[in-house]
Amino acid sequence: MYRITKPLNHNAVLAFNTDDEREYLVVGKGVGFARKPGERVDDLGEAGSVQLYLLSQQNGSRGTARDLVERIDPVVLDVAEDIYEDACATFGHVDQNMLLPLADHLAFAVERVRGGGALSNPLTEDIRALFPREFEVADRGVRDLENRCGIVLGDDETGLIALHVHSALDASHVEQAMQVAQLTRACIDAVERITGAEIDVSSMDYNRLMTHVKYMVTRILNEERLAIDVNAAIQSGAPESYRAAAAVCAEMERMLGTAVSELEVGYLAMHIARVTGAR
Repeated sequence: MYRITKPLNHNAVLAFNTDDEREYLVVGKGVGFARKPGERVDDLGEAGSVQLYLLSQQNGSRGTARDLVERIDPVVLDVAEDIYEDACATFGHVDQNMLLPLADHLAFAVERVRGGGALSNPLTEDIRALFPREFEVADRGVRDLENRCGIVLGDDETGLIALHVHSALDASHVEQAMQVAQLTRACIDAVERITGAEIDVSSMDYNRLMTHVKYMVTRILNEERLAIDVNAAIQSGAPESYRAAAAVCAEMERMLGTAVSELEVGYLAMHIARVTGAR
């Protein structure tokens, strides 16, 4: 049995489950239509047609989950739900806990734009290259928000929304996804500086390098190790690229404050050789 505590719009309500004595945000097509505060209902929709988000918990420094729902524009909440559903359709399983942090992020971005502020995200193009499908989902959501509210967030904000989508796919936090993007950009910059080569960002080899570095950074952060050693072969066949890769890995160690496995050097050198033509 549910008791409606607050209808938000046609597609969302706050409801108290009298069985487990917890309050939920309930989202689904038509779930809030004609609902009244205090109304009691046995169920709020067929299984699979609604999503329930537990509100009886803290949601970080910006207050409880219920506080967030109370202050977020229902239209913005709708857009966040559409982004979540789009992500599910695109990727399959997506952590539903992304909804409230994403809605909070969107609401804050809308407030900033309405107040005349502009966000600068220097990692936008890196995020677009590292997480292209997530960026597409985010872009569709941003355009949806523009159509509904007349608010133009732009690509920089789209990149940050893409990180929310990505973090919901691999159970990482948005902060870690941002850290991966920052370290990947620093690594690519180091490759260009050390080799003296200007990398063609439109090339397939560049995309492969970006993807490799993304997974390398993730392995380092998660303290995972490669299983195969290609160092001897690469050091012999492409010594210049190997030296560059070793220097890049040394910089990564300094930036991260943790050891980088020697096995990473050979694999990175292979990609440096491809993208720069160096041997």
